Amino acid sequence: MKRNLSLLTEKEHDLVVIGGGAFGVCVAWDAALRGLSVALVESGDFCQGTSANCFKIVHGGIRYLQHADLFRIRQSSRERNILLRVAPHLVEPLPIVLPTYGHGMQGKEVLKVALSLYDGLTFDRNKGIQDKKRQIPPGCFLTREETLTLFPGLEKKGLTGAAIIHDGHMYSPPRLALSFLRSAVEAGAVVANYVKATGVMRVKDRIEGILARDMLSQEEFEVRGKVTVNAAGPWAEEILRNFLGLDLSPSCSFSRDACFVVRRQLVGKYALAVKSRTSDPDAILRRGGRHLFVVPWRNYTLIGVWHVVYPGSPDEFTVTVQDLQHFLDEVNDAYPAFDLTLKDISNWNAGLVLFGENTPGAINLSYGKRSRIIDHSLTHGLERLITLIGVRYTTARYEAVNVVNLVCQKLHMKVHATQTDSTPIYGGKIGCFTEFLKQAMEERPSSVRVDSLSSLVRNHGSEYQRVLDLTEDPLILGDTIGRSHVLKAEILHAVREEMAVRLADVVMRRTDLGTGEYPGGPALEQCAEIMGRELGWTPARQENEVREMREAYPIR
Repeated sequence: MKRNLSLLTEKEHDLVVIGGGAFGVCVAWDAALRGLSVALVESGDFCQGTSANCFKIVHGGIRYLQHADLFRIRQSSRERNILLRVAPHLVEPLPIVLPTYGHGMQGKEVLKVALSLYDGLTFDRNKGIQDKKRQIPPGCFLTREETLTLFPGLEKKGLTGAAIIHDGHMYSPPRLALSFLRSAVEAGAVVANYVKATGVMRVKDRIEGILARDMLSQEEFEVRGKVTVNAAGPWAEEILRNFLGLDLSPSCSFSRDACFVVRRQLVGKYALAVKSRTSDPDAILRRGGRHLFVVPWRNYTLIGVWHVVYPGSPDEFTVTVQDLQHFLDEVNDAYPAFDLTLKDISNWNAGLVLFGENTPGAINLSYGKRSRIIDHSLTHGLERLITLIGVRYTTARYEAVNVVNLVCQKLHMKVHATQTDSTPIYGGKIGCFTEFLKQAMEERPSSVRVDSLSSLVRNHGSEYQRVLDLTEDPLILGDTIGRSHVLKAEILHAVREEMAVRLADVVMRRTDLGTGEYPGGPALEQCAEIMGRELGWTPARQENEVREMREAYPIR
């Protein structure tokens, strides 16, 4: 995957995609796999925004029972199944413990009925999943004693036990998006990061491509396309307004969804659901407050998610120390035994997610229910322009299929069935991941650490050997970066094969190095040295990249 901007301009493409988050890359993947010529540009790095900063949950739809939303239950379960099949290295089941209290809406009796109904509605949730450890089990229950053995700090008054449900969990959201993107490129798509759409090419009432600027060289050029898809997420409306003077009706509302990383493991293999201070105003069946989730992730713990309606610019939102303290107070109220302080937080993630309609100052917030696909020929009389604003990473592939179907209709092409529901993405050509990982460990070179190889296989799947081959470089060998398990070879591979051009691209998205916590100055300097050697950076450029990376960490 090389950054070659001349490929963007050498011909008219069937489809031009603005935005390299989960939804944009899935559109590119689906379209390329169906034989369309595709160009995709992203103003920053791929999967830099909301997609990279999500809570990493692949939702199976059980929460939608409370809304009696059978469509979303079926949709979510099917998309979880597809991700478990096409990306077995990056998505796995996550068991979650839901404590039960009393014999009312929070008791076992109600939950047993709900889980039976859910299991029936998702009867095909494991269709085609060969690896038993990647299959989603039916719901089950724990006794009070078993629950307290797992989580002794739970409120004991009224506790009757717990239910165990399963969702999916991503090892790395950015790497999942990169795998979608690499698959699109292998199918013929042309993609480039750090290329900003600066306008559209409009001829009367028809869009014929975009104006673009290379954010590295400041060169400006045109990318011609028969259809343009605006998949810029929280920036999508801004693009419509600035380029065309268009407004959506109704306008989109976004939530700043935030979670934080704790630098120690608070739970074992089971995630824990605890009650938050807010409730769901849209629920038909209410079981008290919404859940916050305490989730095992690598050697850390993820806790979230907190929602705040955010009306401002998508470039300016943040999470303050006061926000983090408020989050901590809420978790400590729900499970005092954690006794978390600000010093326990090693990092936070936040992104803007499409939300429901809420009155100003509302505490109990209405979440977004459906992604928005806008055909501007119907809403604004503007041909060959589609806007996609997604709700959940889980359903990005599904929404992409609908968008590409619409693109094919506009191109007067036969709408062929999608292949993305059965085609493994890049790195996903694995029958049984458990056996694949075991074999990789048996063949592990003595110069490569066990934890290094384990993360390498999870990040690169069936293509991990391509990275491992680079350890033969005399300047690389099997060495790791700083005190981490990240191989120097991963840095080299990211530059040569994954279009990494900034230090943050490697530290935050292509490797595990900086996703959990600040990796330290020496590690950043080692990365910058390897990248600088490959990209021809001056010493001043290396220093600047390291400084910017240090400043990007809110917590050290």
